[in-house]
Amino acid sequence: MTLSVGTTAPSFTTTDDEGNSISLSDFSGKIVVLYFYPKDDTPGCTKQAQSFRDNIAEYQNKDMVVLGVSMDDQASHQKFKEKYGLPFKLLVDSDGAITKAYDVDGGGYAKRVTYIIDGNGTITHVDDKVNTSTHATDVLTSIG
Repeated sequence: MTLSVGTTAPSFTTTDDEGNSISLSDFSGKIVVLYFYPKDDTPGCTKQAQSFRDNIAEYQNKDMVVLGVSMDDQASHQKFKEKYGLPFKLLVDSDGAITKAYDVDGGGYAKRVTYIIDGNGTITHVDDKVNTSTHATDVLTSIG
């Protein structure tokens, strides 16, 4: 069961694909698209990441931040990001703490779920029926 709309998004601090410390609170005041995916450089996950990459200008124009989360390590994230030219941060969740906090633990991998979190830290949208090819535009349509 995913977290519900209206729930306060669980806070976290982790590292990104470049080894920088990153927290949800770093994006206070901005809309955050926190998307969980199973594994770097697999067909569905690559399509989903490319969907966000190809639409990143629209997200930036709306002052929205895209963050990808999987249980892969920093080296895997770096390789995936460089291979596909991904212009957003991938968050390291090797121990699964963020995945568990957001209730998307698939038993050793993150289930494919996207949370939209408003500038106050409240979950406003949950998408657990992701079409990997059109996901980024689906999210933009759902938030208006």
